[in-house]
Amino acid sequence: MYSEKEIEERLSERNIRPTAIRILVLRKMLEMNQDEAFSLLDLENRLDTIDKSTLFRTLTLFHDNLLVHSIDDGSGSIKYSLCKRGCECFGEASHVHFSCTLCHRTFCFEKIAIPRIDLPVGFSYESANFVFKGVCSVCSRSQK
Repeated sequence: MYSEKEIEERLSERNIRPTAIRILVLRKMLEMNQDEAFSLLDLENRLDTIDKSTLFRTLTLFHDNLLVHSIDDGSGSIKYSLCKRGCECFGEASHVHFSCTLCHRTFCFEKIAIPRIDLPVGFSYESANFVFKGVCSVCSRSQK
């Protein structure tokens, strides 16, 4: 488990003022499977005492300050993943994601970087979304 001090430090590292709600939300994120991305609804179901708009504003703040990164896995629902300490989650730190077509979970593959692409003159890179779709290891085992 994470102490309140550790959680406050993690927020402060990203220039986020540690309020009671932000501490509660980050604590819940830290308790979740760190390899699996989550949606706003997933978080809302785990924090039923916090209203959806407060949760959305908190997630937006966390995203804007690089505490979480977002993933568009094509499901129609943006997923989020908690960034590791020191990660900037853009440029060289951008990584591949995997979306399971059976269980609909999305995973971060942090060790697989999004390849660098040399764009034609006049084009500039803002973001990249690299999502593999297929069957995850858990679903593969259960199919056998």
